[in-house]
Amino acid sequence: MSGLRAWMVQRASAVYMLFFIVFLLAHFLVDPPHSYLAWRDWVTSPGLGVGASVFCAALLAHAWVGLRDVILDYVRPVALRLPALGLLGLVLAAIGAWLVRIL
Repeated sequence: MSGLRAWMVQRASAVYMLFFIVFLLAHFLVDPPHSYLAWRDWVTSPGLGVGASVFCAALLAHAWVGLRDVILDYVRPVALRLPALGLLGLVLAAIGAWLVRIL
């Protein structure tokens, strides 16, 4: 992924994450959960689950594009660049697997 596509992924993921965080903050200011049961019901609702899953996917995509660009721009030797990209991919895949498990 490069050029316009990477730019679009970076911007779209940032916009979604911003709106989701604003939604969460607004929800807690307007209608905070008053008990553990209310909190659990809200967190386990399907709408929030989908929104949180999309947030996590957007976060991983945003991290991949941003860190990949940093590695490509600042790690000059190819012998270091390829392992760094591979390690980044493995770390993000592990985080993604962990997020799937906890969500």
